[in-house]
Amino acid sequence: MVELVKDGSTGMEKVVLREPGGATAQVHLYGGHVTSWKNDKGEELLFLSSKAIFKPPKAIRGGIPICFPQFGTFGSLEQHGFARNRFWVIDPNPPPPPTALTGGNNGNGTSSNNNNNSSSKHQPFVDLILKHGEDEHKIWPHSFELCLRVVLGQGGDLTLITRVRNTDSKNFTFTFALHTYLSVSDVSEVRIEGLETLDYLDNLKDRERFTEQGNAITFDAEVDRIYVGTPTKIAIIDHEKKRTFVLKKEGLPDAVVWNPWEKKARAMVDFGDEEYKHMLCVEAAAVEKPITLKPGEEWRGRQELSAVPSSYFSGQLDPSKVLQG
Repeated sequence: MVELVKDGSTGMEKVVLREPGGATAQVHLYGGHVTSWKNDKGEELLFLSSKAIFKPPKAIRGGIPICFPQFGTFGSLEQHGFARNRFWVIDPNPPPPPTALTGGNNGNGTSSNNNNNSSSKHQPFVDLILKHGEDEHKIWPHSFELCLRVVLGQGGDLTLITRVRNTDSKNFTFTFALHTYLSVSDVSEVRIEGLETLDYLDNLKDRERFTEQGNAITFDAEVDRIYVGTPTKIAIIDHEKKRTFVLKKEGLPDAVVWNPWEKKARAMVDFGDEEYKHMLCVEAAAVEKPITLKPGEEWRGRQELSAVPSSYFSGQLDPSKVLQG
């Protein structure tokens, strides 16, 4: 079931997706922003700050903001670009969804693959589109189409498929991220598997490059890193909730890991002082190597999120079963 409604508290339009098994998702037209993802038990799986501001030009704090055409401060635009604080529209004539991307893990993602996924016809989804306008052209002088498909799959898995098309007469270059805020019980009890031994850029140290040394990523202070050349599957294990988030991605070679911790949390007006304990951003991204599109060329990226019960082995969570399975 797919329904366009007005948010009772903000008055903004949003699309509600309902999966037959009971899972739901909500996508605000402002920002093309997924603001809720609940499992069949009604448990919220995304973090949304209690102080989130639903008012232009402020971006919504939490959910899954879209960072385009710039991630962070990797350029001259406002932080994370403008896509997350613009009003999108529902695409009335979307293309059929691809079953996979041919862009591999190199971040290019350019593809002419038009395979259909017949099972997706029975899954609730919505297609949104953002095109360049006068305001955007003043700060980023390129013509483009940015499309987003949000699919709520069987079992409640959440898939975001993004497409960027160059409708200009000249090349343009961009960086991109799906700034996913996950809801966790206590970030100090969470670990990330799948990024071991990889290089990362540390945003807290002027993007200096380091190599991850730990067996897993755990949290006891502020973290703001861009892991490069990452695998297509990452596991985020929440010990207390006995839940594992599995993030699968294509066309997005990097992974951003962020938690503001106490000091920065208190400095953000749209973020509760103690809320850093209950969120963790793990973001599929293309940052280290910006994407360049020629006129008429299209790039695609895909992220799939699932939440599964964590298994135990010798008293510890066994994320290898998730990564291998």
